[in-house]
Amino acid sequence: MKHSTYKFLLATALAFAAFAAGAQEFKIGVVNIDRIFREANSAKAAQAKLEQEFGRREKELGDLGTQLKAVADKFEREAPTLSESQRATRQKQLVEQDRDFQRKRREFQEDLNARKNEELQQVIERANKVVKTVAETEKFDLVLQEAVYANPKHDITDKVIRALNAAK
Repeated sequence: MKHSTYKFLLATALAFAAFAAGAQEFKIGVVNIDRIFREANSAKAAQAKLEQEFGRREKELGDLGTQLKAVADKFEREAPTLSESQRATRQKQLVEQDRDFQRKRREFQEDLNARKNEELQQVIERANKVVKTVAETEKFDLVLQEAVYANPKHDITDKVIRALNAAK
């Protein structure tokens, strides 16, 4: 949050300085990075790559979770008819299986998040290069990626997405 506030204050200070100097028009652009993540071909390709890379593992986890639930349901149905030692043994096995499942699910989520961050970072780097090119070409003085409000006339996200999609 401090980083966003710092960007906003810096942008505001620059804008006021430019207007106060009265030298020339100050041209500002705004880019919606969330839209780039949703609409740019490189972001869609990264998402597809992640789904391909992690899809099998996710399905295996889903199957394992279904099996674990079936075993737990079976234990619940049979528990009243089991001896105390059998019930304790099966309950212990169930707890161990659940612990193993939770560990695998946690590891999967950590691996997925790490890879997603890597892929998104590559998309961000490409997008930043394109933003810089668009800004230089169209002579923008300042381009923001985050803003509480921006007049749609300053939004250059469509230009950035078109340039990103064309740059492959």
